[in-house]
Amino acid sequence: MTQSNLFHPYNPELELACMALFDANCPQFFARNERDDYLGFLKSQPVGYQVCLLNDEVVGAFGLLKHDQEYAINWIMLSPKTQGSGVGKKVMEHVIVTAVDRGIDRISIAASHLSASFFAKFAAVAVNEIEHGWGQDMHRIDMVLNIEP
Repeated sequence: MTQSNLFHPYNPELELACMALFDANCPQFFARNERDDYLGFLKSQPVGYQVCLLNDEVVGAFGLLKHDQEYAINWIMLSPKTQGSGVGKKVMEHVIVTAVDRGIDRISIAASHLSASFFAKFAAVAVNEIEHGWGQDMHRIDMVLNIEP
């Protein structure tokens, strides 16, 4: 698996596969009430959102997107089948390289209490916590990843 063939731009034909990926991560990493938000996000055809394809199967999705004057990782998720395989590490390496190439020095991450430790491995630090911020028993952890050129 190389980065060059792992990442592909999202397109509307991938909507069902991305929704299946969301469902596979629910309720462990996403609250069920977030499903409509994710679908609305996909329907907006977000420029910069990407999928991870292995053997023509969507096994991940993420975006490094700009909101106002801030960059953030949006809707990052991996197939439970690939968690622990290094795909997530490749995603974060890709995000960091992209940020360096674009001169981005700070990335916001809205994680859950379950995924925050993953982002901490890449030096992201928690700056705010909201109990039940994503839904019942799904706590929101706002994090910042400072990018070193």
